[in-house]
Amino acid sequence: MTRPQATAEKLIDDERVRVTRFDFVPGAETGWHRHDLDYVITALTECRMLLEEPGGETREVIVPAGTVYRRDSGVEHNVINGGDSPMSFVETELK
Repeated sequence: MTRPQATAEKLIDDERVRVTRFDFVPGAETGWHRHDLDYVITALTECRMLLEEPGGETREVIVPAGTVYRRDSGVEHNVINGGDSPMSFVETELK
């Protein structure tokens, strides 16, 4: 199944951080990727994420608008908008 791609707009990329805004229409995905840096996600909208993970596992996560979470480097996944509304978040990677 082919899904639309999320859009990514790089906002800052300097020696200390990389900040990228991601926007997803319903059903859009990032594509498989691995995070090589620790990162923080700030939800701009409610984000109903369907996460495809290594080994074929999937899980659903709801991140309320205005909230944040952080993860260590090494996370590998495909992020899909599993909701019926557009979703957006800002990812800040720590160099």
